[in-house]
Amino acid sequence: MSIRAFRARLAGRPPAPAPAPPANPHATTRSRAERALLSTTPHEGPREPYRAEVRWEGDYTRTVVFADLAACLAGAGLAYLIRFGGLVQFDQAPISIKPYLITSLVLPVGWIAAMALNRAYEARFLGLGSEEFRRVVNTAVRLVALVAVISYATKAEVARGYLLVLFPTATALTLVGRGVARARLHRMRRAGKCQHRVLVVGSGESAASLVRIAQRDPGAGWNVIGVCLDRTPGMHSSDRPDRSGFDLAGVPIVGASDSLDHVIRRTKATAVAISPQIDGDQLRRALWALEGSNVEVLVSSAITDVTGPRIHLRPVAGLPLLHIEEPELTGARRLMKAGLDRGLALAVVLLASPVFLALALAVRLTSRGPAVFKQKRVGQGRHEFTMYKFRSMYTDAEARLAELQGSNEGAGLLFKMKDDPRVTPAGRFLRKWSLDELPQLFNVLNGTMSLVGPRPPLPREVAAYEKDVHRRLLVKPGLTGLWQISGRSDLDWDEAVRLDLRYVENWSLAMDLIILWRTLFAVLRREGAY
Repeated sequence: MSIRAFRARLAGRPPAPAPAPPANPHATTRSRAERALLSTTPHEGPREPYRAEVRWEGDYTRTVVFADLAACLAGAGLAYLIRFGGLVQFDQAPISIKPYLITSLVLPVGWIAAMALNRAYEARFLGLGSEEFRRVVNTAVRLVALVAVISYATKAEVARGYLLVLFPTATALTLVGRGVARARLHRMRRAGKCQHRVLVVGSGESAASLVRIAQRDPGAGWNVIGVCLDRTPGMHSSDRPDRSGFDLAGVPIVGASDSLDHVIRRTKATAVAISPQIDGDQLRRALWALEGSNVEVLVSSAITDVTGPRIHLRPVAGLPLLHIEEPELTGARRLMKAGLDRGLALAVVLLASPVFLALALAVRLTSRGPAVFKQKRVGQGRHEFTMYKFRSMYTDAEARLAELQGSNEGAGLLFKMKDDPRVTPAGRFLRKWSLDELPQLFNVLNGTMSLVGPRPPLPREVAAYEKDVHRRLLVKPGLTGLWQISGRSDLDWDEAVRLDLRYVENWSLAMDLIILWRTLFAVLRREGAY
């Protein structure tokens, strides 16, 4: 005990606190997480780490697992009935059916396990994009290869008819089940449920752009609850403006990027979207602060319309760089796309021929003029072609267009009018259900159009195109496309162009199949159909 403390104790006074050590001018500024950790006493311990809760994700994952289980069980049951139930006669030697009965009951568990090993149940793949379906197909192919190798190595007698029905059926039903589950999830998201609480981090226009992208597609499940503005590195805290309480693109500004940990706790965010302009050191510290928090971290790419198979990580000198491939405009996959287009188009035309005849009669009996409307459009490589549609307007529609320009509700080069007086009564029904576009299947058959692609433009529209918009003409126009499943006539010109260019840059067979599937729901919703 010091002499000063001893004298104070005799006088009945509390001892004076020890003087604080001099400040170290060379000490570096610690991060907020370090300050919080060092400010706690040994008795208190560090602050309880934040952990986001996304309860609906667990429920959705369980729904997908149950759907996969039911799909494989149905596939195994159908394969057993066809091979051993007498539905199809086989000229093979008798085979003991008991092992196959056991296999039909046990295989669904193995199916689920294989999907889990292939990471087909990870939350980042469920509900959006084509990666979820790609992993399902990859799992099925690997299982088939595994069964083939085991049967060859053990020289086991396998009923090939059973396997030929089992795996394709289970795969198809699994894809359908996941598609139905995804459609239900998107409906719930449009109703404001099953959404991530997203915090956008960025500066100025980059953050505003992220907010607008998130608000554009309710099916993505992004509920942007706030914006954290990025602050210039090296700026003293007293010089940094505090804009909390203001808003950016209609979303409140809730803090700054250097207090991200605190803002996440306060807003209970479950995901953080970071613009590419944020400082690298700040991004690294933000990732450290979010470790173990169950908060998803997504960093936006500066190249917003290039996605999917064109982007790969390539390490160079220890630095992960994005390798961006050229868009595939020719080659084997294009031939596969052409084969798929014409095969599906021919099948629909043959099966729906009575519907074609009934619609043609309805058009002819309700207004004067031909049943099929022909119009010049511009296709791949600026080549003009004749596009076919069921006539939905009166025959003098083009002549009356000039007098209706003052009532144009569209923007850019497109003419839009919800209550267009040129549309016939039968035409309103055809447009409501997109039936007027069915004759475009003949354009698909003759090779001037594709099932999926950009919207086919008029020659006068192409004449007014800006330089970048001409990239729409690098591929065949489509009967449907991203514009069709994203709002159709409700889209403005700039948004329609952006979606078409995005398709040109990133097309794939998987994307085409997803767009065709989503087109069915877009037609049933009848949004933007007029």
